[in-house]
Parts: sequence; C-alpha cells; structure tokens
Amino acid sequence: MPAPIPPYGLLDLYEPDRVAVGLRALATATGLVRAADARSLLAGGGLLHDHSGAVFPAAVTAAPFLLAIVRDGHPHAAATALGLLHDALAFSVSDGVRTRVVTPYADAVPICCALADHLRGEAGLLAASGAEGGWLLADAAHHWRFDVHEIVADGDAALALGVFAGRFPGGTRSAEAYRVGRAAPLLVQVVTPYPLREDGAEACLRIDGVRPDELAPPTVLFPARGSHPDDADTDAAS
Repeated sequence: MPAPIPPYGLLDLYEPDRVAVGLRALATATGLVRAADARSLLAGGGLLHDHSGAVFPAAVTAAPFLLAIVRDGHPHAAATALGLLHDALAFSVSDGVRTRVVTPYADAVPICCALADHLRGEAGLLAASGAEGGWLLADAAHHWRFDVHEIVADGDAALALGVFAGRFPGGTRSAEAYRVGRAAPLLVQVVTPYPLREDGAEACLRIDGVRPDELAPPTVLFPARGSHPDDADTDAAS
C-alpha cells in the first residue's frame, strides 16, 4: 500500500515496507502473540515510532484499515488496532514539525485533524468498543471541524453557516481555513455568536477580518496550532 513520505527529520525513522506487511499481519492475527508481532511492525517505523513519539502520514492512510480491524478482527487484533489509533492521535498532538497530509477535501491538513476525521466517521463503532474507544472519541472531539456551506459579510467580519463536528472550546479561537488548491491555510479568528448544538449539527461562526470570498465553500476550518489541548506544551518546547 503506497504511503505519503513524511517530512524531513522523520525519514530515518520511517520504514514504509512495514506498513502493508504489518496491516496484513494484524488483520489475520488470531492470538496475542501474532497481534503483538504485527504491532511491532506498525509501531516500530510503519505508522509511528513509539520510542521517539513520532507519527507518520501513513497513519492517516491506514486509519480506515485499523478501524475495520476493530470492527471485524480477532479481539486481540482489535485491541491492538485501538491502541495504535490511540498512540497515533496522541503523538500527532505533540508533533513538533506539525506534519500535514493531503486529503480529498483540503490540502496540507494537520495529521491530528485528519486522524480525528476518520475516528468521528466510526463514532458508533468506537462508542461500542469499551473505554479505549470512548477515550479516542473524546480526544478526537478536541480536533473540531467546521464545513462552510454559506458565507455572508457582517461588517468587517463574515458569518459562516455550515456543519460543526467535535467540541468548540468557547471564546474567540484561532483557526485555519483549508480548501483544495490552497497551498497554505488561511489563519483566522472565529467565535460562536450562538450556542452550538450537538456534534454534527448545523452551526454559525463569526469570522473576523476576512472577506466572504476568502472562505467561500467548500472551505473547511480546523483549530490552529496553539488551540489544541497539548499545543502549549509543544510550543514551549520548540
């Protein structure tokens, strides 16, 4: 399975040949020993490098396969897949190089947000997967997403209507606006003029200091660096 090349600095840790072999081994594992062997391939340079806390773009490519193993695999394989997803998301939050990946809906998306999207897409499966599945969903909620469906001018700001997923922390927050073909995200300030309803519901965001055409649909907003739960520690260390 082809996987994106990680940024310079992670190349010495990334071993792409481990990805397909490790996923096949995990999908067919029927016991603890084989599941552990598969994990060593995937966590030792395939999807992540657990000794250094590094995560590679291949983790995003592999997320649907890991979720399928959670759903259909042997219990030991499913537990291992959950653990790999948990580690990948945890490592991505403290990713000092802010690794980005190309997605169907936007270019250069932070790996943590791309992973969270996959996890939200299988919310029912994870909710039924015990405590670790619940923790994964709770962690993914920090990496909120807002899809702009309509935008209008509002004085020196803009009001965006769309669909919100995740949990907005409240107040005025920095966000990054993404779309296909935009090489670098647009940094904006957003606030919720009205209380947000349940996750996945229609919502409205006020976006300061932008023209409506800068955020025309299809634009996707994600939290900017410094807005994630552990970014303050990462920034202080960098």
